[in-house]
Amino acid sequence: MASTGMQIFGFVLALLGIMGAMVATVLPNWKVSADVGSNIITAISQMQGLWMDCTWYSTGMFSCTLKYSVLSLPAYLQTARTTMVLCCVLAAMGLCLASLGLKCTRWGGGRRSKRHAAIASGGCFVAAGFLCLVPASWFTNEVITNFLDSSVPESNKFEPGGAVYVAFVSAGFLFVGGSIFCMSCSGKRHGPQDLVLLPPPDKLLLQQQQQQLLQQQQELQHQYCSLSPLDNKTGYSLQDYV
Repeated sequence: MASTGMQIFGFVLALLGIMGAMVATVLPNWKVSADVGSNIITAISQMQGLWMDCTWYSTGMFSCTLKYSVLSLPAYLQTARTTMVLCCVLAAMGLCLASLGLKCTRWGGGRRSKRHAAIASGGCFVAAGFLCLVPASWFTNEVITNFLDSSVPESNKFEPGGAVYVAFVSAGFLFVGGSIFCMSCSGKRHGPQDLVLLPPPDKLLLQQQQQQLLQQQQELQHQYCSLSPLDNKTGYSLQDYV
């Protein structure tokens, strides 16, 4: 079983992963406008995220527009929204289970209960990392495909923004943290699996003496009952003298 230090290290990585996933979900720079060509337009740069589009103007003004309509969004953007939200929910659930599965904590039950909680938290972290990796990869593929398409005007070309890189790093943290918690319960355990509460020494000695006395009484009773009826006769028989 992994040491307590390794579990704490995995917990910290998972915590960084969920924080990065939450930040990447709300950031508006999943893709930013690429500076290609010699077009001079009013807007300096454009950013598009999962929930809003933002624009920097040459006058120094900054404006954002929320994406209210869900059905009008492309498939990769709808998928990115759903998977990132599920990633945050699963990672938060994994943190709750990981706090119970840590060996350095007093809550969570015995060793067996802590092992089960650690395995469940590791599964949540790995699933959350996968859900964070899917939208980041799909989004990056769509942006690169659009950028390399010669039919797209240069003013409408974008490149991956900082939020995509944050999502990739967060997915890696979640994967590593989940793997540490899953490996913390691998291998065969020897000895008692749960916490056993022993009585005080004086009570334990008294119980042992009572058990020995009861065992001696049972042996004496067994010996008495094993005697034949002829051995138990105490009177005289008339047949002995006839």
